[in-house]
Amino acid sequence: MNNVMIIMKKQRKDTLKNIAVLIQFIMFPLLGIIMTNAMKNANMPKNFFADLFAVMYIGMAPLTSVLAIISEEKEKNTLRVLMMADVTPAQYLSGIGLYVFLACMLGEIVFCCLLEGVTGMNRVFFLCIAAVGILASMLLGAAIGIGSRNQIEATSIGMPVMMIFSFLPMLSMFNDKIAKLAKITYSEQIRFLISNLENSGSCASHVAVIIMNMVLFGAIFFRKCRIVFTK
Repeated sequence: MNNVMIIMKKQRKDTLKNIAVLIQFIMFPLLGIIMTNAMKNANMPKNFFADLFAVMYIGMAPLTSVLAIISEEKEKNTLRVLMMADVTPAQYLSGIGLYVFLACMLGEIVFCCLLEGVTGMNRVFFLCIAAVGILASMLLGAAIGIGSRNQIEATSIGMPVMMIFSFLPMLSMFNDKIAKLAKITYSEQIRFLISNLENSGSCASHVAVIIMNMVLFGAIFFRKCRIVFTK
């Protein structure tokens, strides 16, 4: 626990110095507030912008933040120092993951506050769905970051992956073929659950897809970690 807390404190200080990471936590919540209040149309679905930006935020901010943190520390040999201090992959991921998770949950709370006509229990359900989606995105970002040789390689791989997982849910609303493809991704399942808070019904199949994505991302991360931490 001491190792985890030290890593969290380190990331908090580093984020204040890194505008590229800091802006990830602020951009979409700010856009959500502006769009929700500036664009009101009777023909527009209820909570359209809050739901849309909440999902895009989940697919983008946790992934790119964790990816940037890990790839930077790997390139600057910070990971090697942590290995010498007997920090395990699980402790390292927990430290940066808990920090990014809490920062992203603050953004999701903003989206939750923007929801109109949603009961208290459904708001709790919204935050639970968002929390699971953030965890999935962080595992994917960690897998890409730890498997990349440097920041440039991590960014070149992470950007298209981030675009796929953040924009597929939006595109699936307008294209049936894309919707069929998007069903296997966690971000599409998150979109469905968030968009159907009042009529969620049975969500077992949607949760199963999300869990399968998380297991895959986690397996890739820990496999890459074993390679990096045993060099």
